[in-house]
Amino acid sequence: MNDRPAALAGPPTGPLAGWRVLVPRPVAGSSPAAVALAAVGAEAVLVPLVATVPPDDVTALDDTLLALGAGWYGWLAVTSAAAVTVLEARAAAGGTTLATLVATGGVTVAAVGPGTARALREAGVEVQLVPRGESTAAALVSAWPAPDARPRVLFPRGDLAAPTFADGLRARGWRVDDVVAYRTVPAPPPPEDVRAAWSSGEIRAALLTSASTVRELHDRLGTPPARTLLVAIGPTTAAEAARLGLPLAGIAATQTMAGLVAALVDAAAVAEGRTAPAADTTGEATDGATDDRVARSAVTGSGDAASPPGAAPPQPRAGGTFVSPAATPSVPQQPGAPGPEEIA
Repeated sequence: MNDRPAALAGPPTGPLAGWRVLVPRPVAGSSPAAVALAAVGAEAVLVPLVATVPPDDVTALDDTLLALGAGWYGWLAVTSAAAVTVLEARAAAGGTTLATLVATGGVTVAAVGPGTARALREAGVEVQLVPRGESTAAALVSAWPAPDARPRVLFPRGDLAAPTFADGLRARGWRVDDVVAYRTVPAPPPPEDVRAAWSSGEIRAALLTSASTVRELHDRLGTPPARTLLVAIGPTTAAEAARLGLPLAGIAATQTMAGLVAALVDAAAVAEGRTAPAADTTGEATDGATDDRVARSAVTGSGDAASPPGAAPPQPRAGGTFVSPAATPSVPQQPGAPGPEEIA
């Protein structure tokens, strides 16, 4: 589905004017990716490649939520907004709310990044810990304090989550109960018109938002023409693209949708021999796993000229500096503070 916000109607302008960019996102609801891309003149082609569904058996998850409310856990670690959605649903099925369980259990809450923290706050849950800098499992482990009098951590995760976080905390002396909160499954096949536009190079770029979306893009659409630029949201996603032989034109310097779009602008400038324009933002951006609110990035620069067919993409490089109105703190997390996040 093509998505250009009505507020930005009219002839597209900006460094990516006329570009069509594939975004592996559901088409329902508002799309911050479409807003961010339209701000630089591009049109978002929204194509869901993966979907999240509940586990086949929710008994273990429900039991751990009961234990959470009873004070069994000292900490709750959340690494995606998808997990927040599931936790809210299971709490509601039990006649309560996630916020109530956290409050009655006296639980300290950590989020991998500001997008997840925002989802928790919108659920009424106060967040005490968000890592500074990269929003990855390793960064969250590094930001975690030493074990205290309540050393048990509940970690509701996706079925594809790497053991980095749980193993990292265990190595530091914490007792981690990791329970599958949701499964990542392939979405229905992309429409024929999308497959044709991909093969022909009409789609000029794709935003790679997770390792699972990289795998599905590779399996369903294949390697794109040389003129199509691929930009990854972070190192885990980039590593999966490299493993599958997909050439990257850039890696976002900050793991947000705004940072990802800014990295694409940078990569396009390099591919076309232009000087990369500076990025600016006036709001908060979404992470790579959720379609929350996104900054309306005003990216200035020269108009876009299409690169010649068959032109080789540039070598991977970190780019797309996200100029935020406030630095991302570690502890405590300030409401509304922007920052990077990657969920693979």
